[in-house]
Amino acid sequence: MSENNEFKPFVPASRTMPEFTVVSILLGILLAVVFGGANAYLGLRVGMTVSASIPAAVISMGIIREILKKDSILENNMVQTIGSAGESVAAGTIFTLPALFLWAKEWGISSPSLIEIALIAFIGGALGILFMVPLRKALIVQEHGTLPYPEGKACAEVLMAGEEGGDKASIVFAGLGISAAYKFIADGLKTFPSEVHYEIPVYKGSGIGMDVLPALLGVGYICGPKISSYLLCGGILGWFVLMPLIVLFGADIVLFPADIPIGELYAQKGSFGIWTNYIKYIGAGAVACGGVLSLIKSLPLIVRTFKETFGRFGKGEMTGERTNQDLDIRFILAGIVLLTLTIWIIPVIPINLLGAVLIVLFGFFFATVSSRMVGLVGSSNNPVSGMTIATLLVVSVVLKATGMGGQQGMMAAIAIGGVICIIAAIAGDTSQDLKTGYILGATPKKQQIGELIGVLASAIAIGGVLYLLDLAWGYGSTELPAPQATLMKMIVEGVMGGNLPWVLVGIGAFIAIVVEILGIPVLPFAIGLYLPIHLSTPMMVGGLIKLFVEKRRNIGEAEKKEAHANGILYSSGLIAGEGLVGILLAVFAIIPVGDKNIGEILGDFLPNLIPALADVRIGNIIGLAAFALLTFSLWSFCFRKIKKRVA
Repeated sequence: MSENNEFKPFVPASRTMPEFTVVSILLGILLAVVFGGANAYLGLRVGMTVSASIPAAVISMGIIREILKKDSILENNMVQTIGSAGESVAAGTIFTLPALFLWAKEWGISSPSLIEIALIAFIGGALGILFMVPLRKALIVQEHGTLPYPEGKACAEVLMAGEEGGDKASIVFAGLGISAAYKFIADGLKTFPSEVHYEIPVYKGSGIGMDVLPALLGVGYICGPKISSYLLCGGILGWFVLMPLIVLFGADIVLFPADIPIGELYAQKGSFGIWTNYIKYIGAGAVACGGVLSLIKSLPLIVRTFKETFGRFGKGEMTGERTNQDLDIRFILAGIVLLTLTIWIIPVIPINLLGAVLIVLFGFFFATVSSRMVGLVGSSNNPVSGMTIATLLVVSVVLKATGMGGQQGMMAAIAIGGVICIIAAIAGDTSQDLKTGYILGATPKKQQIGELIGVLASAIAIGGVLYLLDLAWGYGSTELPAPQATLMKMIVEGVMGGNLPWVLVGIGAFIAIVVEILGIPVLPFAIGLYLPIHLSTPMMVGGLIKLFVEKRRNIGEAEKKEAHANGILYSSGLIAGEGLVGILLAVFAIIPVGDKNIGEILGDFLPNLIPALADVRIGNIIGLAAFALLTFSLWSFCFRKIKKRVA
């Protein structure tokens, strides 16, 4: 598609407005750290993150317009550009690097240093931006009418609705405050358990439950009913089909990786014992296969993108217009070379020259794939984990074949995978932000510099967040299962050491193939199979709320659209609030007071004062009632100030 010369941005190229200001930089850095930390906690708990662009834009409008009384849409756009980088850096980091912490405990060695984590995060983020910049002309400008970039377009629409900035920002802050209070009451004061679980004795091997937490409700609303239902279907297959079959036919059989008979395992640990030892590996196979299938399906798109990108490279010099200025190509090439050499030379990063070369090759490839994919399906459906799995499979084989196996090879593979994962995540985020900027009339060069600033700020902060959460609860625990990182660890160990239960992994892979043949999106289904069903059920509730909003009959389409936007903003606040209090509780968990820590003292207070709260049945009832109230609050905020107009 040729460039649409008739397109006119919201702010003309001839007009200069405040954009790259001290206020936008500082506020953007603050939001990058906040949303990066919140998404790190969310991803380590449930295995997925959510886009921070829209909530960052709304908060920016609330602060810059309402508090500082300034009026510049480009300044607000710069804030969300910098702020949203934190979520992408967090996603790439927490999907991979916690594996290094898990190995450190297993092998009795030191955990990765803060410097190592920060360097891996920054190098991956910076490479993702530099790889994407040469694609802007082809993907954002030339294909403006072809690639919709849904989140980028939605963010632009939010920013252009500037007069509503303060009111919209209040919805985000309301969700944040309610979620923070809820999380503190549930997990801080231990008023009720945040996980409700019921075994089903008459259907041995199965169980049902729900993590009654605000972030999961918000994620479900943002993902919508279809994605949430695919996740739940995966959970239903695992918990109501496969697990009962294992218990029924297993009986006295000792089946690896468990070291006791299946019947005894179920008697001792219930349905969770079956899930931990068997379903997790079946789910891992499904996710791995799903990632590969997603890439195979994208091959025509990938080939076309490379062909068009290199066909245009060097053609058509950029004009001097403000809205057509990118970072200098010489700076980009020099930056890529410098970062590649840094990966190889700095000793704290466990990557050799071969690994550095693999990062450049896979990095540019997946940056291109990610940038194009988010243009079609959006950031939420971008299979970053699938790209990382494919990378780890190839890299682990190459490293092992070249004699770099054992602990050194596994750590190098995860480090390489971590950089690639961050590259893919930040390339997609940069594409969405540049699309927003193109619609608004922002200066691309300034946005690209803003992305680098956001990456730097969040890279410095993410190491501290990872250490804090590990000290408080430890990765692989109930509080922080780190599902994606555990999956990546299993894949590398399986290739390097051959210690995966390959039959279980193969079962998962063939389930994914069947699901793909049936036309069901395989990745969300596979993730639902891999995760406990307790995470899928509250997300399904959030998805149903969105469905009810869309199907409500007594309001018009404009009101439905506004109600949905309110729900997105409130859900974003729910996610951010829980993530921030989760980090606060992690701080409490490592501050000693006598023979306990602050977290334990807070958690013992109410159960000691009201002994009935310690009863599991009463706690479950209170938890479900609290979640019902939280769900009602989401419904109410969707229609905030809308009911009065349509009544």
